[in-house]
Amino acid sequence: MTSGLSYRVLLVGGGLRLLARTLFDSDALTSAGECGFIEALDVVQAQSPDVMLMDLTSVDALDAIERIMAERPTPILALDPGVLSREEAFRALALGALDVVERPATPGPEFWHSTARRLTMLAQVRVVRHVQGKLKRLAAHDGPEAPFPLVAIAASLGGPKAISHVLRVIPRGFPAPVAICQHISEGFTEGLAHWLSTETPLRVLEATHEQVMEPGSVYIAPSGAHLLVRPEGKLVLDPRPPVRGFRPSCDLLLSSAAEAFGRRCIGVILTGMGRDGARGLKEIRERGGRTIAQNAETCVVYGMPREAVQMGAAEEILPLDRIGATLLEWVETC
Repeated sequence: MTSGLSYRVLLVGGGLRLLARTLFDSDALTSAGECGFIEALDVVQAQSPDVMLMDLTSVDALDAIERIMAERPTPILALDPGVLSREEAFRALALGALDVVERPATPGPEFWHSTARRLTMLAQVRVVRHVQGKLKRLAAHDGPEAPFPLVAIAASLGGPKAISHVLRVIPRGFPAPVAICQHISEGFTEGLAHWLSTETPLRVLEATHEQVMEPGSVYIAPSGAHLLVRPEGKLVLDPRPPVRGFRPSCDLLLSSAAEAFGRRCIGVILTGMGRDGARGLKEIRERGGRTIAQNAETCVVYGMPREAVQMGAAEEILPLDRIGATLLEWVETC
């Protein structure tokens, strides 16, 4: 609760703000913003809303509920517009949502006033962490082991030079592929791949959809799509909207690497502004992988690595000139 009897509500699901125009008519509720399902956990961690309104328009909503209740428990009211099956809608309760209500196709002011009263009540409920969801996520990689180790790198401002510095010490025949998400202006990733190929003995490519990774090759996330990896070593270009303003998203790459490669994944977060990649790096560490954050002294901008360090995501905090050598050492034991 913020102050008095006013509670901050986070709206999760595209277009809820427009639908719920009358939700904040009274002084009991104020807006904590609106976001999509993928970035919901990050927004909850940043904004600390008192209560959430989740529109069940995708199975991603269920994943968001599970993540939030495992990592940052918050009262959640789920709205069921009939997109998911009734069984899936009621899974929201099992995952930790406090209540599920049916949302009409064209909800009127009366529905939103009723929803506001319900949110006010739920905001006062003390919720508990759903440990089962946390354990499920940590054990997500119990299937067949990945065919080779993977190095996943996240970088932003100052990243191209830092990536070059890391890769140039890695010899041909490196026993792992390297997947990279670098924040860069639209259309520059192909040029980045070409330039890096002159800086390292490794083969450097702009990633393509359903491409099978090969050890000793480097794959750059292209502009306009998120780069994900799968357990069999296949790359996926995901066209979903930007996550916190980024497409490709470092968090999505590192999270998918954590889920697909588990303990065989090495995550690296290099210089850059903001916090993209910190959560994904933490997921790699939680699943038994090894993680590195570039230290402040050698960063152009100590933003993304600092967030990772503060989150406890970094096993090692290293100067730039030690990262490549550490990768060579670690990959032999993955």
